[in-house]
Amino acid sequence: MPHISRRGLAAATAVLFGATALTACGSPDSGDKAGAESGPVSLTYWAWAPGMDKVAALWNAEHPDIKVTVQKQASGDDLVTKIITATKAHKGPDLVQAEYQALPTLVSNGSLADMATEVPQNVKDAFAPGIWQQTTFGGDAVYALPQDSGPLMFFYREDLFKQYGLTVPTTWDEFAATARTLKKKAPDKALTTFSANDAGLFAGLSQQAGAKWWTFEGEKWKVGIDDAGTKKVTDFWGGLVAEGAIDNQPMYTPAWNKAMNTGEQLAWVSAVWAPGTLTTAAPAGKGKWAMAPLPQWTKGENTTGSWGGSSTAVTADSKHKAAAAKFAIWLNTDPKALAALVKESGIYPAATAAQISGALAKAPDYFANQPDFYTRAAEIAKTTAPGAWGPNVNVAYTSFKDEFGKAAKAKAKSGFATALTAVRDTTVADLKKQGFGVAK
Repeated sequence: MPHISRRGLAAATAVLFGATALTACGSPDSGDKAGAESGPVSLTYWAWAPGMDKVAALWNAEHPDIKVTVQKQASGDDLVTKIITATKAHKGPDLVQAEYQALPTLVSNGSLADMATEVPQNVKDAFAPGIWQQTTFGGDAVYALPQDSGPLMFFYREDLFKQYGLTVPTTWDEFAATARTLKKKAPDKALTTFSANDAGLFAGLSQQAGAKWWTFEGEKWKVGIDDAGTKKVTDFWGGLVAEGAIDNQPMYTPAWNKAMNTGEQLAWVSAVWAPGTLTTAAPAGKGKWAMAPLPQWTKGENTTGSWGGSSTAVTADSKHKAAAAKFAIWLNTDPKALAALVKESGIYPAATAAQISGALAKAPDYFANQPDFYTRAAEIAKTTAPGAWGPNVNVAYTSFKDEFGKAAKAKAKSGFATALTAVRDTTVADLKKQGFGVAK
């Protein structure tokens, strides 16, 4: 999320939503504190993570004056649409689980409250800077508390790397060379695939390369989807596909599952949650896969991107913002709550202290051969680069799937550059259509 001031955000969104919505979004209601502290209150929390009701039950047992009721929701764009509709009708919940990339959309629609006055300054120290930054505007407003994260890593078949004499790449140049070497030694295999069916991975790779897809210039949004960092990522993967060094099939299909399970593909650029996916997609590989840091663009650098992750936000509709913020802080920083999130919801907590303790002290069963899995993962998570999200991420992601899907099938390097331009143009056109000011 770009670093912009609340005043700048207000100016950018006033064209579309008017001053009343912005007042609800940016100004804490002084009556909320009194209401939250004067007696028992009931809070409603919309969330999609499994087992969240069990986590809330721990809170309720210790906080009889603030009862939290979890209402299970769909995730993704469905929840974003639902929360915007609900808050505009003043029927929204008190809290909502929101993906990082959805926060600007929710803020610009006046759906979230600024919790800056309710969140102590030292709370941000519980999270990696790149994660905390995605929940704030300009460092002063706090629109959510980080809940979980998905730092990118490199996963590979340790046994097959040894069989073919391959070394784990530490740079993207080494990654490309490894892909070519494997093709020469085993033409029927591929190091990995470039998949155009999930823009989240591409966004994370661009993030690592320094991309800033949405930034703020004066009172206007600036779209940098075709910036230097993203072009570097596009040319790199497009080039490997064009020369046939890697596969170009989408992930999560039966064919992809088979390739991962049989060793037709030896590696996967994914996130910390990969063990769960591999357990289902490639059961025969248990104990054979290993994890390493993401390759770097320059040798010696130490940065990763992220793929996925969500936060806990207080809505502008809440009549008890102080109580809601208190729960959000507890949920994402209290050791007991974090342990429950890992156990009941299966998430990788954004709080750094929880990434090597409790349920994460032991490696995933699938990676029993790598007992320091979570210790290494925690070190990688600290290096997560800041994200830069805007108010129409869904449009950009949909366009990516369409345009890069065509380019991947065509296997022409020039097609990937054209696809990137098309995604940028579609995103800019949509912002203008919605009434946002857009910088050239």
